[in-house]
Amino acid sequence: MSNSTEHLSSDCRSASLVAFHIVLSYGLFFMFPIALLLNGIAGWVSLHLDSTSTFIVYLKNLVAADLLITLMIPLKAASMLPGATVEFRAFICRYAGVSFYCSLYTSIVLMGLISLDRFFKIVRLRGKVLGQNMKFSVIMSTLVWILLFGLPNIILTNKSPNSTQAITCVQMKGTEGVVYHTKTVIFANIFFWIVSLVIVVCYICITNKVIESFRNSGSNNNHGKQKIKLRVFLVIIVFFVAFGPYHIVRIPYTFQQVNYASNSCLFELSKFAKDASLWLATTNTCIDPLLYVFLCREFKDKLVSLMGGVAISLKLASAPDKPDTTLQQTKF
Repeated sequence: MSNSTEHLSSDCRSASLVAFHIVLSYGLFFMFPIALLLNGIAGWVSLHLDSTSTFIVYLKNLVAADLLITLMIPLKAASMLPGATVEFRAFICRYAGVSFYCSLYTSIVLMGLISLDRFFKIVRLRGKVLGQNMKFSVIMSTLVWILLFGLPNIILTNKSPNSTQAITCVQMKGTEGVVYHTKTVIFANIFFWIVSLVIVVCYICITNKVIESFRNSGSNNNHGKQKIKLRVFLVIIVFFVAFGPYHIVRIPYTFQQVNYASNSCLFELSKFAKDASLWLATTNTCIDPLLYVFLCREFKDKLVSLMGGVAISLKLASAPDKPDTTLQQTKF
């Protein structure tokens, strides 16, 4: 029985799976400069945006979360390479990986808060609800950061790695850490689908409200209606395509992981699916900055203004200096 298990394990850990992780790693390396450029520009723009609304407050925090995810990308990519040392992978499990996942869920929560903010502003026009209060948006954003980064993931990843074997992050956790890890994954998965439902309901209500206002005003602006539907469709589709697959495969993978079934084909296939879907979730860092421009007029106007200023500065810096003709004229 053990021989058949070892044979099965060696088949599952074939060269094709090793090649897959190398390709995935290179894909992350390729994604990094694009994500860094886009999120760097988004961060630059957000620093020049005045926090005049709750939406801008949430947007600035979302930009910060995406930028943190971006900075973790090359570390995650390097840890997936076959030549990565056990010590480096342990560092990723204990610190960089924790920061990556905390930033990822911070981004998801902020997207949910943005959808609620749009709902309160557009659908509920009568009176000013708590969600439209500036202090409330600052407090909520701060709480999201504190709660997610205050989780004891680093403390519970407290075991030293065994340098003689390949390391998985769960192997660095004690009994309490494994139990906490399992419950956290299940809670995060349930929470994601709740946030997803909130986003879908909010944007559908927003769409219906805006279309209803078109009808009440007697407008036949079909182009405007289609544009609104397209924006809502893009937000929902991008969100589900980026994060949905990861949360579908994450729980089965975690149960395989904590039950130490790392010698089975099922675990290898689950890890294959988890890593591929996590790469897909990471691509959201490249998509979000484009959505800021497409969906937020304040962000787009500020970007155009700043880029115009940069273009003028570059034009002035590259223009040749004009000769001082006044001195030459005095000589004649």
